[in-house]
Amino acid sequence: MAAFLIARVNILDMNKYKQYLNVSPKIIKKFGGKYIARAGETVTLEGPEETRRVVIIEFPSLQRAKEFYSSIEYQEAKNLRNDAAIGELLVVDGIQ
Repeated sequence: MAAFLIARVNILDMNKYKQYLNVSPKIIKKFGGKYIARAGETVTLEGPEETRRVVIIEFPSLQRAKEFYSSIEYQEAKNLRNDAAIGELLVVDGIQ
């Protein structure tokens, strides 16, 4: 069953963040992930206005999403994000 990784990111330094953007898509693809939404227009319908970058990535399974996140490749890429952005990531199972 598919699982969806949802990221909400506050970018502090776009130049540094671009280094992360240059490597992360290849790692996502390696683990079977594909972008569903990637920083397009965001409209808040309820609650506090969302001003962060919102990204949704579909993975083949929750297990595969966890493997992606804990992989050596992604942990190295994540280090590129340090001092460039503050993010929240969660993953949720899809519906059968």
